[in-house]
Amino acid sequence: MTQSGHRDNASSSALTGTVTMPHELSFQEGGRDYLRCADRAVDVVLSFGASMMRAGNTASRTRESVEVVARKLRLDAVSVSLSLDSITASFRRSGASVTTTREIGPTGINASRIVALEHLARTAGPGLAPREIAIKLAEIDSTAPRYSSLQTAAAVGLVSGAFAFLNGAAPPELVATAIGGATGQRLRSWLSHRGLNDYGVGALSALTASGVYLLTATLMLKLGFGVSHHSVAFIAAVLFLVPGFPLIAGLFDLLQHQTVAAVSRFAHGVMMLLAVAFGLSIVIKLGGIDVSRPPPFELAYPLKLLLRAVASFVGGSGFAMLFNCPPRMILAAGLLALAANDMRLLFIDFGMMLASAAFFAALAIGLVALLVDDRSDIPRVAMAVAPTVIMVPGIYAFEMIASLNRGQMSDALQESATFWFVIVALAVGLATPLFFRPRRRA
Repeated sequence: MTQSGHRDNASSSALTGTVTMPHELSFQEGGRDYLRCADRAVDVVLSFGASMMRAGNTASRTRESVEVVARKLRLDAVSVSLSLDSITASFRRSGASVTTTREIGPTGINASRIVALEHLARTAGPGLAPREIAIKLAEIDSTAPRYSSLQTAAAVGLVSGAFAFLNGAAPPELVATAIGGATGQRLRSWLSHRGLNDYGVGALSALTASGVYLLTATLMLKLGFGVSHHSVAFIAAVLFLVPGFPLIAGLFDLLQHQTVAAVSRFAHGVMMLLAVAFGLSIVIKLGGIDVSRPPPFELAYPLKLLLRAVASFVGGSGFAMLFNCPPRMILAAGLLALAANDMRLLFIDFGMMLASAAFFAALAIGLVALLVDDRSDIPRVAMAVAPTVIMVPGIYAFEMIASLNRGQMSDALQESATFWFVIVALAVGLATPLFFRPRRRA
């Protein structure tokens, strides 16, 4: 960091920012020490905000927490602008103004880190030294994931099987879907740890998951197992790659007036969806897969209700493990997914439109997450993500792209409308409880 100044004023670059000090404070009067202290405080606040965004928190919640930490470090007049790849903030302290920017880095969803960061913001005492918070931040960022890549791959395999059942696949296809999903997730973890581009990783993982499904299903068919719901199970093998959370979080941030973060997150989600669809399309072309949806596998209605509840619980719990939730949150997410998704499916059974049913299910999740957030140390985003993601209609997105490739424009338009209406309904349902709640202050 470089510094320059004279008797009446001084300036310094903090990261990529500027510091303007009051007229009466000069280097000879202790301004240099003051500047170092302000820079350390600003650096810690930006590191905190970047860590929150990397962990997958929403921009609105990140902004609230950044403001809390800044005030506890005696920084005033906080103004924060967030995007998916950078955080820009302005502060004032005893008349000195600071504006600075920091890159965020690769993002994901890490519920345990969100819990730890929000706990730090809530429990840090006023006037705490920046160095103490920096040490705690380093400990949080360096904490290893709770679950190994093999455990998360197994969880994704179960989630993929649950998706296949909820979309009407028969039992033989569930096994092939689970194997394909688990293999795709294992490859995704391996590639991500080596720093490859996210979109390339998504495309290769989709190609692998769908290809392994196709090989497994073909082998099962040769062994005498009937495979009659090929297309539904085939697409279900890659549904774990659908960027449901970035799309929902982007719309959620837009509703909370975090426009820059919303647009960048939304663009990332759309690009990831296209990358996954590209990988899937290669296997569709090479394998000659017909992705038209067959009639669902028939079961007695009471048994169907029971198995849907099991599949919803497995899907919510599996995603919670993938998002690095603590064990108690995995159980809570599974139970909340069971209740909300079953309610949604019951509404659809009785004739409600998909988007309307999704809205009421997301509203229920948002209310529960808000109540838990107010009464415990579990942030609402960590509680709500997994149960919501299983309701993202990813199968319509891939059917839309397949219809476009075949030139079936009317079908593509219908599938596109269904997908986006449900995404918007989920975001609005999650956000509705917050419309009637004032912003949190320290």
